[in-house]
Amino acid sequence: MLIEYKNVNVYQETQEVLSDVSFSLQEGEFAYIIGKVGSGKSSLIKTLYGELPIHEGEAEVMEYNLTTLKNRHLPELRRKLGIIFQDFQLLTDRTVKGNLYFVLKATGWKDKAAIEERIQQVLTLVGMEHKGNNYPSELSGGEQQRIAIARAILNRPKLILADEPTGNLDAETSNKITELLQRLVKEFNSTVIMITHNLGLLEQYPGRIFECKDHKLVEISSNSLESAKKDIDGEDKNEPDSVSKEEEKEQVTSEAEEQTVDATNEQAASETEEQAVTASKTGDQQDNDVNKCEAQQNKHSKHHNKHHKH
Repeated sequence: MLIEYKNVNVYQETQEVLSDVSFSLQEGEFAYIIGKVGSGKSSLIKTLYGELPIHEGEAEVMEYNLTTLKNRHLPELRRKLGIIFQDFQLLTDRTVKGNLYFVLKATGWKDKAAIEERIQQVLTLVGMEHKGNNYPSELSGGEQQRIAIARAILNRPKLILADEPTGNLDAETSNKITELLQRLVKEFNSTVIMITHNLGLLEQYPGRIFECKDHKLVEISSNSLESAKKDIDGEDKNEPDSVSKEEEKEQVTSEAEEQTVDATNEQAASETEEQAVTASKTGDQQDNDVNKCEAQQNKHSKHHNKHHKH
């Protein structure tokens, strides 16, 4: 079994996002993870490569026990899997070949001829063999995602994790990217887990379907997809975008409020300091006035006594 989870609880810091997660995947399977925004999809993916630790339940990925895995062994695990992100995360200061070269060198490749050969192999596989000398900014979104897939499969991973790889792409390009991922399963016996909000892809490109719902992970059949689609779409089919924008707005507002509070506190502290200085000066002035007054009184008293003696 490539992946096996039993009664796993998934946390973001101290907040439980998924509870009692149990599922398994073998080599050569294609699986979708669907669910509303904030339902725990990305958090689950992050546990698979050790970004989020697992402390409760049993979890094994490619024979690594995630509940006992030490941090120093995480790079070893991650070298055996490929990760594809929605926003590509390509290095913009170097060419396509430069991006792939960087990954191979970082993962222990030393022979330059072998590196060049492997780069050409993966670029050909994703249909980008003529784009090696281009920079990411010169590529379309679909082309950048193909390069991201090429990067993910450089080390021939058994497991590929794709976190909304078609989220920023048009329908036609989304279809081509999904076709490419399914091709990796068929030709190389890789296992692919793909998070998506595009439920139309599930009908065109079948696979196992897991839904994050009510803090649980449940496997559903293709016959239940229509019901799941209504549940996820809710009242607004653009909910993911509207929610994320609203969350962003709330975050910006919150940060602005915090900055305002900080500025107010700084101003108050400054005013308090100025008042203290002023008070100190006033106190000193009062002391001087009292001293002057006492000196004049003493002088007058001496003069009066002297006149009285005469």
